Amino acid sequence: MSLLGGIRPPITVLSVLLLVLAGFTALSLGTLREDRLPEAVLTSQQHFAEDGAIALRASLDESVTDLNRAASLFSAGKPVAPDAVLDRIGSVYQKWRGTAVVEIASGRLLAARGENLPLTAIDRTKLAGEGGLAPRMVKLANGETRLLTLSLLSWDGQPQQLLVASSSLRFPGISLGNFRAIAVVGPDGTVLSDDGIPEPEMVLTDLQRADVKRDTKQLASFAKTAAKKASVHPLTAKEPGSGGFLGVSGSLTGGQWGGERAAAGYAHLAGPEAGVATDATSLGLTVVAMVNVAQNPARTSDAFAGLLLAGALLLVAALVIALLVTTVQRPLIALFLESRRLTAGDLTRPVPVPRGAEAARIAAALERLRVQLLSGGAPAPVVRPRRRRRTGARTLLALCGVLLLAWCLPLGLLVNRAGEDVVVPQQLVNDQRERTDTLNDRIRRALNEGHADLLSVASMMGGDTDPGHMTTVLERTAREHLRYASLYVLDGSGAVLARAGGSPQADGGGKGPRKEPIALHEGGKEPVIVATAEIPGREGTAVVGEFRIDFLNSLLRRPGLGEIRVVDAKHRIIASNGGYRAFEKLDDERLDALVEGSALKVGMAPRPGSILYRSGGDHVIAAAAPFVGGGAAKPMDWTVVSWQSVKGLAIHEYSLQNRTVLAGLLGLAVGAACLGWLQIVVVGPLRELARRAEALADGDRRTVLFPRNHDEVGAVTRSLEILRQQLQQRQQQRRQAEATGFAGAEAEAEAGRN
Repeated sequence: MSLLGGIRPPITVLSVLLLVLAGFTALSLGTLREDRLPEAVLTSQQHFAEDGAIALRASLDESVTDLNRAASLFSAGKPVAPDAVLDRIGSVYQKWRGTAVVEIASGRLLAARGENLPLTAIDRTKLAGEGGLAPRMVKLANGETRLLTLSLLSWDGQPQQLLVASSSLRFPGISLGNFRAIAVVGPDGTVLSDDGIPEPEMVLTDLQRADVKRDTKQLASFAKTAAKKASVHPLTAKEPGSGGFLGVSGSLTGGQWGGERAAAGYAHLAGPEAGVATDATSLGLTVVAMVNVAQNPARTSDAFAGLLLAGALLLVAALVIALLVTTVQRPLIALFLESRRLTAGDLTRPVPVPRGAEAARIAAALERLRVQLLSGGAPAPVVRPRRRRRTGARTLLALCGVLLLAWCLPLGLLVNRAGEDVVVPQQLVNDQRERTDTLNDRIRRALNEGHADLLSVASMMGGDTDPGHMTTVLERTAREHLRYASLYVLDGSGAVLARAGGSPQADGGGKGPRKEPIALHEGGKEPVIVATAEIPGREGTAVVGEFRIDFLNSLLRRPGLGEIRVVDAKHRIIASNGGYRAFEKLDDERLDALVEGSALKVGMAPRPGSILYRSGGDHVIAAAAPFVGGGAAKPMDWTVVSWQSVKGLAIHEYSLQNRTVLAGLLGLAVGAACLGWLQIVVVGPLRELARRAEALADGDRRTVLFPRNHDEVGAVTRSLEILRQQLQQRQQQRRQAEATGFAGAEAEAEAGRN
């Protein structure tokens, strides 16, 4: 018999798969306890740490780029005094804690601003080598860590100078909310800086001091573990094709006290593109975000329900297998044995008629063929026996399918459905708000940094009116910063004096530069964000940069935040992380109300807000964060709004519902595959065989019977073919005997006449 054909393999496979499915149902739906800390909360902490890593990497790389660009612009012009260099840099950028200019040959400090820099940590003899100007971390005497950024100032005929800037490893604009701590961790697991934990010198109660000590110890433990886990290669730390954050990231759980458990996310600094290293990623830093989360009370889950569903499936499986074995398998095997007996010449016993319409028809045909063989092959009169109404094989398969559907459909539609009582952890709502606020600050800072770049470029141009030199400066800026779609210099009459990049979309139309530092131009098919920086000493002439809208859209691609939109004061969409039409309205009144509510003044400034919308079985977490803080982008009055369905989060009720639906779908797949297998391999050929067997018994001796498969049905078909050949032989023998007898009788009659 064929291994994949016949009646036994599909029934055996069906029984095994149903048994495995019952075990899967009992294990997946019958967990003893619900997780006290949902997986969705841990995933949210991981995404929070990824946001911090992205912000820190972008800030550090931006600082390096800004310092290098400022140094190259100074070096391209006439020599400038060290104090003038630092004053001009300080007037444009306020990101560095201290700056200094050092003569490389002698090591003499030429100028300094801000805090004292640890210049002795810089080996001036190795600056010319590979990586000599790479950023480096230095620990101060008070234990704080500083990042030193280096760049060269060089003019013909003068000694080379080293421009040094120091910055702390603090997170730019990370919204921590309440009771959250975030830290920068070195490659060895040492906490280099942290935010969110009160300083020891603050006035605290004994209980608060104990909490601070406990949180500090827990954060240090997380830092050690995160640094070790983040040291592996990203390709080995992630599943293939998982996407999302490009670096190594994950989540951790710590100790518990007072009904709360410490949860943390970690993320290693990674480049903006896969396989692309930057100055910040070479430092080997890891971000750890920790928060104490209230645990769900321990409660018994659906263990009994899972066992009950598994038991019901076993009962259904037993009925289905018993039905197939008794009504299809056994009658077919009996037919196979009876047909073999007839072909072997045993014609003494009549053929018993088994159950089943097709099997009964074939058995009746075999009995008629047995009688015909005994009578010498003469076809018997076509007198069909009165048939009893029997259930056919197709009806039996349909009945088996109905039994399986009776178990599968309730699992997909009724059992373990998540309703209004779904418990959504408050931490998820808080994280949606804080992450949206962090993203809002990142967008605002990106616009401010773009405007600061234009201020730096404008200050470098000064009284230079050479269009070639201005074009060179603009082209260099466009290459270093991909945020600009177009850069140009505009005079008071609206004429473009120099240009780099694409064609200007908002060049003023002959009205000269805009007065606003950053403005939104609405004249085209898509929003154009225009930044303007007036050139010192040339009133009415300014450097204008037009931001690429794709640059803003790229900032919004954050996993775990769902749909994200940037809207203006009229609630029109300016940027998005998905498909959208420029300047279209938010199509949800609830989101409009949330944006409006977050913009209301509380004290002196708007505040971000978040809410959980409960509507039927679809719960949505939404958050909105308006632009706050200083800088050129503050007057834009934009709001970042995000929302996502709770169904996609790893919450117990939805996970249980998903596993239940999966069990039902698996049951449907198993039933459809195995019953379809039976229909194709057994039932269809069996019905065709019944028709041919009856035709053979009715006297059709010419049609040759060919077996389709090497299985039981094929064996019965081969036996019927042998019987057909035997009947032909006996019929020929009978005809020859009759012909011989008729010839002898004629000879005798002729002899009698003579």
